[in-house]
Amino acid sequence: MLLDTLPDLYRHSSEADLRERIAEKKRTLTSSLLILAHHYQRIEVVAVGDYVGDSYMLARKAAETPEARHIVFCGVHFMAEAADILARPEQTVYLPNATAGCPMADMAPIDDVLLAWQELEHLGLALETTPVSYMNSAAYLKAFCGRHGGLICTSSNAGSAFDWSFKKRPRVFFFPDQHLGRNTALAAGMSESDLVVWDNTVPGGGVTPEQLRDAKVILWKGHCHVHGRFLMEHIDQVREQYPGVRVVVHPECTHEVVLKADAVGSTNFIVKYVEEAPSGAAIAIGTELNLISRLAATHPDKKVVELSGQNCPLCSNMFRTTLADVAYCLDRLGSGNIIKVPDDIKGDAVVALQRMLDLQ
Repeated sequence: MLLDTLPDLYRHSSEADLRERIAEKKRTLTSSLLILAHHYQRIEVVAVGDYVGDSYMLARKAAETPEARHIVFCGVHFMAEAADILARPEQTVYLPNATAGCPMADMAPIDDVLLAWQELEHLGLALETTPVSYMNSAAYLKAFCGRHGGLICTSSNAGSAFDWSFKKRPRVFFFPDQHLGRNTALAAGMSESDLVVWDNTVPGGGVTPEQLRDAKVILWKGHCHVHGRFLMEHIDQVREQYPGVRVVVHPECTHEVVLKADAVGSTNFIVKYVEEAPSGAAIAIGTELNLISRLAATHPDKKVVELSGQNCPLCSNMFRTTLADVAYCLDRLGSGNIIKVPDDIKGDAVVALQRMLDLQ
């Protein structure tokens, strides 16, 4: 996708003018336009979304809305790719800001994944290993999973994805977030001795053939730079500052932080956790700052704070998308900001994504 410079008309427009421009497009296009907004988007971008949710919920909405000819995904690149993979031939998917990527997804380049898989094939382990990729991954990795009997998961259904996988084969190779993989495996009753971490920056992944044979889960050495910032001492500090506070964190946090928190779950889980908390509750959240700020604003009867204080866990890639980007994208439907996954990749990737959507 070509990168276009945002014209002055949009960059210098007021927020009110941009909202009206977007509203007019929605009125004109009605059900043929679908705007999806991830929880981590700016509050003004979330406000124009037809649906707001985590990547799992939005992937479902994209797949369940056949009347939408234009799907505008306010998120990052891998999310728009997933929507295009699931889209019908007559649907077109757009990413309002083409520079919105995901560093975690970039930590599992397909060439390195193929080298790791070749090692498993050499050891005779590939046929007894199911590749499972987090939604936060490129289309090439999703296709790899589909091609080799695996599937995709999100933080909402990683446990179900593991259950599905172990019914078929005795081992899982999980990409690209080691923390979500570890937290999911340990929650399922496995121990640390059942897990190994494949480091694609060193020969052989930094693990021995014996370790690979003994492992139930092979974790790719990737992480989220936002959720990795939260530390155990942050929980101690917030509990001292706000007596009685409840701490809820995302499963991309380290296992030590997850163990110390009061609750752990996906972004949708965190939203519901705050919604269902009683008035006057104090809640410290370990996830992306835009979501925390919006929850604090929409629940003024509760004390909603960011877990790490001054750490500012902002996803700069999510933050790239502005209201001006959305307005410019809508004015150029059919000619710009289009996300198109190659057909040969889409064929295998849709298999892996459909397996995710079929999970109970």
